[in-house]
Amino acid sequence: MASEIKTIWITGASSGIGAALARLLAQEGHRLVLSGRNTEKLQRVQGQCESGENVAILPMDLGASETMPALAQKAWELFGGIDILINNAGISQRSLISDTQMAVYRQLIEVNYLGTVALTKALLPYFLERGKGSFVTVTSLMGKFGSPLRSGYCGAKHALHGFFDVLRMEHQKDGIEVCLICPGFVQTEIAFNALTGDGTAQDKQDKATEAGVPPEEFAKRMWKAIQKGKWEAYIGGRETSGIWLKRFFPKLLHRVVLRSQVV
Repeated sequence: MASEIKTIWITGASSGIGAALARLLAQEGHRLVLSGRNTEKLQRVQGQCESGENVAILPMDLGASETMPALAQKAWELFGGIDILINNAGISQRSLISDTQMAVYRQLIEVNYLGTVALTKALLPYFLERGKGSFVTVTSLMGKFGSPLRSGYCGAKHALHGFFDVLRMEHQKDGIEVCLICPGFVQTEIAFNALTGDGTAQDKQDKATEAGVPPEEFAKRMWKAIQKGKWEAYIGGRETSGIWLKRFFPKLLHRVVLRSQVV
């Protein structure tokens, strides 16, 4: 991707990866649309961004798929177009399959998968009419291999890989670019907000998350991967080796993951 100024829509921009990415891209002078459920937190991030007049706020609930067409139109009109949509919003999970209610699985699919698909589909016609556009979706290493206590989260993230791989196949000829960013452990609030078996938040940090990559460093590595036009990027620490173990030594990966988990 060229280095010219872009208009970039970031979901899940109120904290963590989304907020760090917003601050980084604002420093480079890009025009930003920041979305998330918490308007107050979005305003705080907006205030942390340089060139605040080029940073707009557009509150949204990814779980409300029916609102996406109207939101896409509004986002497009804010700066006269969107160059890149960064699908970053989502929610995690920390519960055994045997303890997890079906309502929790439905929520994980509705937010992490169907909401992201609905937003992407709502923006796609604008990209097709203009003849170019980029979809960047933050999935997870859990979209490539599994881990205990995250069954619903893994399922939703695996589904995103299937959908966006096909989106690239169908519309690369139309000028549409697709990039999948797969984080490992990043120092965000994802563990605090993770759903437990009855749908309540875990409300505590994981040691691995606490020791993960700082969001600012992650944002730099993520933006570099986007600029290079990568189809997939695996960003984290030692846990990224699971990608290659899954491909070549799946039984070894199984043992390694179980040793690192308390189930």
